[in-house]
Amino acid sequence: MEPVAYLAAALSGALVGLLLTVFGGGGSVLATPLLLYFVGVRDPHVAIGTSAAAVAVNAAMGLASQARAGRVKWPCATVFGLAGLAGSLTGAHLAKQMDGGQLMLWFALAMALIGGSMLLPKKNAGDPAVRLTPSLVLKLAPAGLVTGLAAGFFGIGGGFLIVPGLMAATGMTLAHAAASSLVSVTLFGAATSASYAASGLVDWPVFAALVAGGAVGAVAGAPIAKRLAGRADVARRIFALMVVAVAGYVAWRAMGGL
Repeated sequence: MEPVAYLAAALSGALVGLLLTVFGGGGSVLATPLLLYFVGVRDPHVAIGTSAAAVAVNAAMGLASQARAGRVKWPCATVFGLAGLAGSLTGAHLAKQMDGGQLMLWFALAMALIGGSMLLPKKNAGDPAVRLTPSLVLKLAPAGLVTGLAAGFFGIGGGFLIVPGLMAATGMTLAHAAASSLVSVTLFGAATSASYAASGLVDWPVFAALVAGGAVGAVAGAPIAKRLAGRADVARRIFALMVVAVAGYVAWRAMGGL
């Protein structure tokens, strides 16, 4: 790749990091389209594998911050994440067997669902003192397995599935679910990228540029998030519509390549 491509990758990472900081999720789904249509990565499998690795690193950094704040429900998050590991590896294996154009059509569908989920009203009601019990394990493990499968197949963090999954299974609050979801996002991203890396489908220089740009974007996004605090719902809806629009573009490009 040309040197300018790595600059484009850093800018893409900065945009994703900024969006993740401002909106608290959903931004990472733009990483793969940016790698394909802005950076110039030609193989959709390489774009997915590389973005999954970057998502894992970004989630790990966010997890460290949330853990220091004491918002992570570690027992519940660990059961959900470990159950999803097998699913994420299975999903990644299935995706690697699929034609790149067809895979991007499915990816576009996932983007549309993510954008749609961001338009739904968020409820923060829940039990902030939830504790792991045997009955909760029976709910968390299947939910984690299915979510991991989707995250591995699409090479995304899967937070849009993990957060409601944790809330439905345990009754925890939105704030605790969002923080705890980062355990699974980190594990799923690491497992997915490891699977792709084993097949030679991760571009490590582009990954490094994405992560470096993401760190800058996260810092730049902090003051923006504070300014938008009073208009967070409106800004989130605008961003969700943008994700849906990008999904349409990805589908159009994928159909043109079939």
